[in-house]
Amino acid sequence: MIDRRQFTLAATAAMLGTCGMSRTAQAQPSLPADSPRRGLAPLFDPTAYPSDWGGDEQVVMLAYPGMTLLDLVGPQHMFAAMLGATVRIAAKTLDPIQSDLGMTIQPDVTFSDAHPEPDVIFTPGSIAGTFAAMEDAETVDFLATRGERAHYVTSVCTGAMLLGQAGLIDGYRVSTHWLAKPAMDAFGAIATDERVTMDRNRLTGGGVTAGIDFGLTMVEELRGTDYAQSVQLMAEYAPAPPLASGTPDTAPPEVRDRMAAAFPGFEEHARAVAARRR
Repeated sequence: MIDRRQFTLAATAAMLGTCGMSRTAQAQPSLPADSPRRGLAPLFDPTAYPSDWGGDEQVVMLAYPGMTLLDLVGPQHMFAAMLGATVRIAAKTLDPIQSDLGMTIQPDVTFSDAHPEPDVIFTPGSIAGTFAAMEDAETVDFLATRGERAHYVTSVCTGAMLLGQAGLIDGYRVSTHWLAKPAMDAFGAIATDERVTMDRNRLTGGGVTAGIDFGLTMVEELRGTDYAQSVQLMAEYAPAPPLASGTPDTAPPEVRDRMAAAFPGFEEHARAVAARRR
């Protein structure tokens, strides 16, 4: 009997292996020794993949107390769909981490054990949790050292402020949550209105749900359009929100003003933390 997560992994693998490309006799991509997909046989057959669809990317995703879980889970779903990639959730300790809305996750590695030169370093955001992480020297140092060596430096939501605190977005265009946009210049960055922004090797997503768009963008960047389209299809990602209130521009003014008023002092606090960094 398999659980829902195993079924999703198996179904994703099956979809990616049957999207119209022929099999080949060349060496097929292999699975990491500890890949969760290894427990899916015979449901999952990695030899169904075309040989040029494999990879060995090292993805390190930061986790910290009070983060917004969907910031992490959306991109993680997309990264984990890349056959052969190693995706690790890194935190200060291996203790379970509670997110801002109460759900917990289990980190895979500590900061010291995370890959020293990852292909991708990623950080999620939140509000109180992100501000606390921005003032935690160990967390900021981890991002700074991995970011200096990573091929791609990435974030979703207010995670861009954490990148800024680590000195990783000076002079870069970035996407972030609408609450954080006015303060991004304090970190030397230029906030855009784009849902996902790519500036050289910095890829950043807007608030929360933009993490799915960010994740697909990363899959396309790393594996190509066909692969990313197949991941999108298996995820049935075809957003059609029932309401048109997802940005400050589309939300009714009274809704926008109410939500902005719910977080007084956000910009001032962000600027104060940035000033302490300098």
